[in-house]
Amino acid sequence: MTDAHELIPAARPVIGEEEIEAAVRVLRSGRVVQGPEVAAFEEEFSELVGGRHCVAVNSGTSALHLALLALGIGPGDEVIVPSFSFAASANAVRLVGADVVFADIEADSFCLDPAAVEAALTPRTAAVMPVHLYGHPAAMDRIMDIAGRHGLAVVEDACQAHAAALHGTPVGAFGSAGTFSFYPTKNMHALEGGMVSTEDAEVARVLRLLRNQGMEQRYANEIVGANMRMTDVAAAIGRVQRAKLPAWTEQRIANAAYLTEHITAPNVVTPKVADGARHVYHQYTVRVSGDRDAAMARLSEAGIGNAVYYPTPIHRLKPYWEPDQKAGRTWDLPETERAAAEVVSLPVHPGLAPRDLERIVTAVNALGEHK
Repeated sequence: MTDAHELIPAARPVIGEEEIEAAVRVLRSGRVVQGPEVAAFEEEFSELVGGRHCVAVNSGTSALHLALLALGIGPGDEVIVPSFSFAASANAVRLVGADVVFADIEADSFCLDPAAVEAALTPRTAAVMPVHLYGHPAAMDRIMDIAGRHGLAVVEDACQAHAAALHGTPVGAFGSAGTFSFYPTKNMHALEGGMVSTEDAEVARVLRLLRNQGMEQRYANEIVGANMRMTDVAAAIGRVQRAKLPAWTEQRIANAAYLTEHITAPNVVTPKVADGARHVYHQYTVRVSGDRDAAMARLSEAGIGNAVYYPTPIHRLKPYWEPDQKAGRTWDLPETERAAAEVVSLPVHPGLAPRDLERIVTAVNALGEHK
């Protein structure tokens, strides 16, 4: 528990004795890369995605990259991606040689707007990449309907949404592939790592080839692949975290409910949850009207950790902005621009004590006195 003078961090990675013991057990075993721990982690994680095939890799970015490759996305193709996301979402598209087409988000969920997806379709559109941002599921029912009518692959970026769901279906179980990250600040971690889920056994086989230099049997390379394997140390830690995820998720949801009930500042809009959605609150993200920088400074002075995810939409980042400017291409993304200017994420992690939640509410409500 923190006192009134201590910082309540925006995120707090958990590395407990069980995680340490799991890592040491693997190190002592001598089986440290792509061994039994990885296989067990894949099987256990599969329970989160409706029993789909799961393929572990070394990062969430690798999961996105290899999912696109395994689905045959490449040069000449277009992939529709939200600009309001971490750059890895679009970077993976560029890495396979495809073109990124940005579409706007829904104001309430911060996730890809199906209407904007439909408006962005061209004859070259090959895939859609909805991002389940902050732990809120994208409108997958409508996105899958669009994809089905137009013959598109769907790669879910669920890197922030472990155990989120829409109408009872878990994220990662809708599209052609789902991708997850196990970076230390995620809802569960493996120090570092990623996972791809798919219901297609052949896609899963290609993913396993791609992550391991194109081979299932040593020196029997079938395709050109890379080294994107997960270590058994990471998998062992991930297995411990996977077992803890249900309780942590319920705590995040409870913490978010408390914040939403008690935050009353008129210049702060708390997160909305779509009907049928299970929001797992990787981030508790509010909108702040007025001087956001001043509001964040006051929160920091009160010892409340806070951050902006993401201050610059991807389409305005140098690797995307400069080529678009040269090509004379512009993007009309008003909800994306508004979100980037207004959002602030507050602590919601399961390490918060009741006193921490009270301090967060007090500090946020005080922002209403300085509009």
